[in-house]
Amino acid sequence: MAKHPTDAETEVPSAVDSESYPDSAAVAPPSEATPSSRLSRRSFLSHLGAAGLAAAAPPVLASTSTPTAPPAAQKEALTEGTVALNLRVNGQSHALQLDPRTTLLDCLRENLALPGTKKGCDHGQCGACTVHVNGRRVNSCLSFAVMHRNDEITTIEGIGQPDHLHPMQAAFIEHDGYQCGYCTSGQIMSAVAVLKENVGPTDADVKQAMYGNICRCGAYSNIVAAVQQVRHST
Repeated sequence: MAKHPTDAETEVPSAVDSESYPDSAAVAPPSEATPSSRLSRRSFLSHLGAAGLAAAAPPVLASTSTPTAPPAAQKEALTEGTVALNLRVNGQSHALQLDPRTTLLDCLRENLALPGTKKGCDHGQCGACTVHVNGRRVNSCLSFAVMHRNDEITTIEGIGQPDHLHPMQAAFIEHDGYQCGYCTSGQIMSAVAVLKENVGPTDADVKQAMYGNICRCGAYSNIVAAVQQVRHST
């Protein structure tokens, strides 16, 4: 006597199952001989699909349910790793929050908007970045800003302005001590410091005192003439 197919076998053709859900071939369908065979193939596959969706869902839910950082926390993250300090430049105090690796040169140019101090070699060799710290000339590219909390810093902007030039600035103009002008601010800052240093009277002494400032245009003789003029007039 021929066996009639059960409802489970007729409800979903096996050919459709294998083509539309190729993964189902790796999962044995429930046997009619077991009690669990009361589940139809459709309900079995439905449960299998629900389980797969649940397995894939956590990353999606996790990504959408993560709370966004509050604005205060975001601000704290932006300033993490910085230090607070107060610098006194050209007679004015400035409250700053800087990366401790910030050089004095970059702080002056980028944080305080004082571009008169030039970045040349950035290795302390050309002198274009010369400023005064407590009256002494230093290469600002070789010094960290955090090292100068209690210092008095002077830049080229602090010694004179176009309508009120320092005598050394005026002498550089008179003797054409600049050409491209890139080294000029560092040259003038060193020259002003020379006025207070124990430097001999000759041109050779001035050249020796200005040894750390390089002029690639070759205006050295004019620079020495400007320095000597101011030295002799004061």
